[in-house]
Amino acid sequence: MAKILVTGGTGFIGSHTVVELHNAGYEVIIVDDFSNSNPKILQQLETITGVKPAFVELDLCDEAKVKDFVKQHSDITGVIHFAAFKAVGESVQQPLKYYRNNFYSLINLINAFNSNISLVFSSSCTVYGQPDVLPVTESAPTKKAESPYGNTKQIAEEILQESCAVTPTLKVTSLRYFNPVGAHHTALIGELPIGVPQNLIPFITQSAIGKRGPITVYGNDYDTPDGSAIRDYIHVVDLAKAHVAAIKRLESNKASTNYEVFNLGTGKGSTVLEIIKAFEQSTGVKLNYTIGARREGDIEKVWGDVTKSANELGWKAELDVNEMMSSAWKWEKYLQDNPF
Repeated sequence: MAKILVTGGTGFIGSHTVVELHNAGYEVIIVDDFSNSNPKILQQLETITGVKPAFVELDLCDEAKVKDFVKQHSDITGVIHFAAFKAVGESVQQPLKYYRNNFYSLINLINAFNSNISLVFSSSCTVYGQPDVLPVTESAPTKKAESPYGNTKQIAEEILQESCAVTPTLKVTSLRYFNPVGAHHTALIGELPIGVPQNLIPFITQSAIGKRGPITVYGNDYDTPDGSAIRDYIHVVDLAKAHVAAIKRLESNKASTNYEVFNLGTGKGSTVLEIIKAFEQSTGVKLNYTIGARREGDIEKVWGDVTKSANELGWKAELDVNEMMSSAWKWEKYLQDNPF
């Protein structure tokens, strides 16, 4: 049984990926420092999988401790690297915090493995900015990032690509996510934002349950069918399964080069107002929302071309927007009865 290290494995996408790795027969070890997650997730993972997850609390920015960890776990065959700070607004206010954490953690990991590892990197569609052509393909040019967070994803990809170019033993797949939403069907794990949610869906569910006030739709004058911004929303369980597919591709040496990039989305976009309507239809809960001004830094519309993921990774999204909304709502209701 191959042993996979999942950094940030108690986070939103990380925890769902741990479940899917377990379902696929992998042994998993989680590293996290709980800077943006909750220790109770470990109990939830044990309930879902029936296996107590192997876990080490570790700050990946501590180079000596990372090296020591890797020495103690020399049987690790692959890494899925989620661990990173991710709040766009905070990154604007504290850029050095983001550059230090997101780069040191990545570089320390690669060095600890002596650049001899298969690694799946958690990237983002933010690297595309506002694409010139939609749907956006992996070959589209990257654009200047709108935030230090987005810039860390761009630069991390460059670090990995340049390292792979001179190190054949380093094999990397960068997965560029669009907008992950939803929750596990058990409603035992899901998105757990600290403070006021920065993403649309957790704000919708918190508003619906009474934790927040009305939802603000930022702009209704974009060049879209209803004037609100368009994003490609993808169910987090589908996203998690893509990471398993990426690990399997690296294991089987099917990659055409030792650095590859894949879009992860549904291949179609939904407007903010369409998402609000989908939530109301799938849950029967009426939402209170207002129209506000455009938000600085927001792009108008983006959705991905996922042909390459289907053809080469052998993966495609299966869960629709109604499942995204209903599962997110089930998770919110679970949290109300079982606060973390």
